[in-house]
Parts: sequence; structure tokens; C-alpha cells
Amino acid sequence: MTDLEYQNQAERVLKAIEQACDRLNDESDVDIDNQRTGAMVTLTFANHSQIIINLQKPLQEIWMAARAGGFHYKFNSAKWLDTKDEREFFSNLSHYASEQAGQPLVFAAAA
Repeated sequence: MTDLEYQNQAERVLKAIEQACDRLNDESDVDIDNQRTGAMVTLTFANHSQIIINLQKPLQEIWMAARAGGFHYKFNSAKWLDTKDEREFFSNLSHYASEQAGQPLVFAAAA
């Protein structure tokens, strides 16, 4: 993957996260503060826990830090997969965000 392809794919992920937070805040009683700084999005939940997603351009990866640990994802031409167990990024984000928010949350790639 070229650097431009990586940047385009990774940017789609960050935008999808921002849009999902807006949707979740509008459609439920969850309170997720999402702040974007450059290539990093920080999700802060009502209990003050955080999930941080940032781009690692030199490695062409997306990193996620949650209470459960740190995770690295690489794009496989269709989706972002964990470099250790190959779990899909948005599935993991939904799982860890649900744990930290104390209610079911769904994040998905933009259509």
C-alpha cells in the first residue's frame, strides 16, 4: 500500500469514529466526548476512562489504547485487522467502548 492509500484508508477510520460518536450521543444517553488532534482521536467516557486511536504512518498502522490494553491494526485490502489475533478494528472498538461506557455501543466503518 502506498503512503497515500494508507492515509486515505486511515482517515476514513477516524472520520467514521467521529461520526459514530455524534450518532451515539444523539441517539442514546451515552456521553462520549471525542476530540481530534491531528492523527489522533481521544474518546472520553462519563466515567473519565479513555480510548485513544492514533495513526502510525511509518508503520502504516492504526493503534488503539483502551483499558484492556494496546492494539495495532494493519489494513488487509478490505479491513483493519489486529496484528496479533486478526480481530477487526471496529468490532474491537465496539467491544472496548461498550465495556468502558457500561452499555452496548456499535462502531462501524463508513459505508
